[in-house]
Amino acid sequence: MKAAVYSENGGPEVLRYADVPDPRVGAGEVLLRVAAVSVQGGDLLHRQLVPFETAPHIVGYQAAGTVAAVGDGVTSVREGQRVVAFMPEGSHAELATAAEGHVYPVPDELDLRLAAGIPVEFGTADECLFEFGGLRAGETVLVQAASSGVGLAAVQLAKAAGATVFGTASSDPKLARLAEYGLDHGINYKSSDVVAEVMRRTGDRGVDLVVDPVGGRTLEGSVGALAYRGRISWVGQAGRDEQQPQLGPLMFKNASLNGVYLGGEFEHAPERTRSVIERLIGRVAAGELTVVLDREFPLAEAAEAHRYIESRVAFGRVLLIP
Repeated sequence: MKAAVYSENGGPEVLRYADVPDPRVGAGEVLLRVAAVSVQGGDLLHRQLVPFETAPHIVGYQAAGTVAAVGDGVTSVREGQRVVAFMPEGSHAELATAAEGHVYPVPDELDLRLAAGIPVEFGTADECLFEFGGLRAGETVLVQAASSGVGLAAVQLAKAAGATVFGTASSDPKLARLAEYGLDHGINYKSSDVVAEVMRRTGDRGVDLVVDPVGGRTLEGSVGALAYRGRISWVGQAGRDEQQPQLGPLMFKNASLNGVYLGGEFEHAPERTRSVIERLIGRVAAGELTVVLDREFPLAEAAEAHRYIESRVAFGRVLLIP
């Protein structure tokens, strides 16, 4: 099969398009013929920094397609069925394997390209808002990096739940587009002081909940924007800021900070997580939620796709198409 592989960590230039052996499907696994890969921020971090055991290595942990084969004991899906899957690695390829428990049927009416952008993005946003964030109707939410995959999902989910939604982005055009998906108050973090703007627009109260996929110094701003006894769902380090955030002010607000890692929920609460993702797939299929697609690249141009995402101009999901 063809795949985007690398043999050393580094920038997008380490990716190359190559022939590699087809993966073998083991007991309890599903072999996926990939139709679309939703490139994740974690894919970029893995390519850059995370050691791997064998080379060449295939990165990537989410893809949609059709079931090519099933291993012994698999009963929930069948060959030829349309699915989206989460896997620890291997999505950047024509074929990929995933554990049966991480494979989700896709309704006939839902485009596989859209399905490729649901489990991690919407599942993570749902966890941040509800399971760990405790969001209730009538509350205020700040979504950092609101034009990212998780950000766009969080904006939609929070608005649908009856919250007033604040969000940050790097340009006014992005903020204008976010208003189409439920953003009430947009803040350009390049030209405005986010904390000052939140306080001004909330009468110096702050917001009840912050969803922060950036970390670093941005996380300090998230603390500053919180109301008394507010909550933060911290879900990543997309900012790659090497400086550790100063979180002392959290204590003086009697506020709380929850780390959110969807992979941990896949492992420790698989049945609950599965029901959440199946529900979200159904909501997208019904038109209640929208997967926003930015650009598609051929799998052969995986390096260019990674480079494009790192430029931070994307609005929504970037796909690789084998």
